[in-house]
Amino acid sequence: MIDSTICNMLRTYAEQYETKDFLIGDPSWFMHQFADLHNQETTAFVASVLSYGSRKQFLPKIQSLLDASGGDIYGWILSNRFTEIFHDGDTACFYRLYTKGQMAEFFRGYKLLLQQYGSIGDMLRKSDVSSGLSAVEHICRWFAEHGSGGVVPKNAQSCCKRLCMFLRWMVRSGSPVDLGLWSDFIDRRTLIIPMDTHVLQEAMRLGLIHSRTASMCAALQLTKTLADVFPDDPLAGDFALFGYGVNSDKKN
Repeated sequence: MIDSTICNMLRTYAEQYETKDFLIGDPSWFMHQFADLHNQETTAFVASVLSYGSRKQFLPKIQSLLDASGGDIYGWILSNRFTEIFHDGDTACFYRLYTKGQMAEFFRGYKLLLQQYGSIGDMLRKSDVSSGLSAVEHICRWFAEHGSGGVVPKNAQSCCKRLCMFLRWMVRSGSPVDLGLWSDFIDRRTLIIPMDTHVLQEAMRLGLIHSRTASMCAALQLTKTLADVFPDDPLAGDFALFGYGVNSDKKN
């Protein structure tokens, strides 16, 4: 059972930090620059797969792809124009662990998905996906079968932090941050906390989890604990832990 003081603190931080101001300097900002649903979803997915490491490094990389696409990354992928930048076998680095050749493989797999289904959301709808974990598994499976080159996790054994973040963006409705495009078929109560080492450390400091490894098992355990605080919306806890981390840093 979570201490009532911690519960109240987390609820306060969730309310305080889930605002439009959260978008500033966050990769979720990019998807809000589009009005059409296809570019919102596609921009969100591309932004999510690049969102690791330093924000000062990955935010410009995301922007560079939006610039190259002329503001229509959905059409840019479908029309194969990504091959103007990314070529098979190119070992030059694009961003950290990703080579340009791996990005070519990723975009080719993504193009095939868009050609077949129209969007990731429509692929999941047609597969009768209704939970966060099932959505992660389906997305991982598609890109593994279509040569993602490691840009998308091969399976759901790791914590799949960026995919879980993407799902938060797509599913949670009524939020100034998240879009809620898939709220009609995936229950937000089934979403999984986007876990990385930092989130794990903050959760451990609060006694919310005792695992020392960021894995899917640990992410599911933490999500279950956060559901005790936010029964109808466990991933409100993502904003709460962010707020806790910000305020803890201020005190140090």
